[in-house]
This record gives sequence, structure tokens and C-alpha cells, in this order.
Amino acid sequence: MEETGGATAYGASLAGGGFDFYKFVRQPQTIVRVLSWIFSMVVFACITTEGYVNTAHSAEAKCVFNQNDSACHYAVGIGVIAFLACVAFLVLDAYLPFMSNAQERKYAVMADLGFSGVWTFLWFVCFCLLASQWARTHDISSIPEDAARATVAFSFFSIATWVRRAAVVFFSLNILQIFKGLFTLISRRNSFHKLSWHNISVVTSRRIPPLVEHALQKTSQNNPALIVTIM
Repeated sequence: MEETGGATAYGASLAGGGFDFYKFVRQPQTIVRVLSWIFSMVVFACITTEGYVNTAHSAEAKCVFNQNDSACHYAVGIGVIAFLACVAFLVLDAYLPFMSNAQERKYAVMADLGFSGVWTFLWFVCFCLLASQWARTHDISSIPEDAARATVAFSFFSIATWVRRAAVVFFSLNILQIFKGLFTLISRRNSFHKLSWHNISVVTSRRIPPLVEHALQKTSQNNPALIVTIM
């Protein structure tokens, strides 16, 4: 589970070194995290500032996305939580190299993977919801169209950044190697076949030809207990 190549563990350098700010800000995962932070801020800022307008039929401000307040509330909620989470995970990314306990690193990275996976899905739902409601909005005469389109666009961009982050964490955990090892173990276990006739037991990793099987059946009638292994 722990990488040793390149003096790293779970995607971060081993504990013991100093914090290099310029190296940290140039890391791809840091750039992706900052982009996620900016995109989430754009989404909830556009809605909170220009996402509600007064219609000709009502004095109450309604959501610009087909007057569906639930769509605006959902996007603001997802955006605000993502904004705060990005700040928290940025701090965690900076602190991760100072964790000397590999188990603590594992838990931190697993939390990052779980949150990134969930928020990828939630951003996808947000994009689909906003795009659908915007397509159903017919009266756009009093609607700030640029803000609405920016909200939809940056919801889509957020999907890409959170997918990218989840993929980086996924590969840092070597989960693919674990699955490959389990698959190999299961395949080898299922490849062995055991056949018994009277007092003969045959354990083999290959299919026994019909002629050999017939000969073993005849032999079992005249021989004492026998175990045959065919690899």
C-alpha cells in the first residue's frame, strides 16, 4: 500500500523534510485543487449575486433557472461546501508530508478520495439540473444571461477538476494493484480441479482429457489410495 519509489508515500514526500512553498504551489494536485476552489466560488457567487430576479408576475425574486428555487439552492449548497472543502484539503495537502504515520496518511488520502468521488457525482447532478432548467427557461428578457451561462459552464468544469483529483488519489493508493493481485489469486484458486474415483484423488490445474480420466477410473479399482497431482 505504501510507495517507496521516489521517496514518497501516498502521493506525498516522506516526513522529515522542510516545507517548500514554491514546490507545493507548482504541484499538479495543488493547481487542480485551486481550480476547483475558483470554479466553486464562481458558481455560488453568480447565483447569490445575479441568480434571482423579479418577474413581471411576482414581486418576489425567483431563480433565473426556470424559476426553480431548488436548482439555485442546490448549486449554492454544493458550491459553498466545495469551496470550504478545497480550503481544508489544501491545508491537508500541505500538512501531509509531515505525517510520519503511514496509517494516518492512508486515512487522510482515503478521505480525499471519498469526498472527491462524491463531489464529482454531485457536480454532475448540478450541471445536469442547471442545464435542464436553463433550457426550459423561455422568458430571458430580464435575466442576466452571462451569469446563468457561467454558472452552467463552471459546474461542468468542476466535474473535470474533481474527477482529476479523484484519479490522482486513486492511483496513489495503488488500488489497481490490489485488485489485480486479488483477481490473480482468485483465478489461480479457481483453476485447480479435484476429481475422485474410489480411492484415487486427482488435483490438477488443467482440464483432464477424457482418455486420461477413463484410465484413472479403471486404475482406481485395483490400486490402494492414491493422490495424483497434475500441474
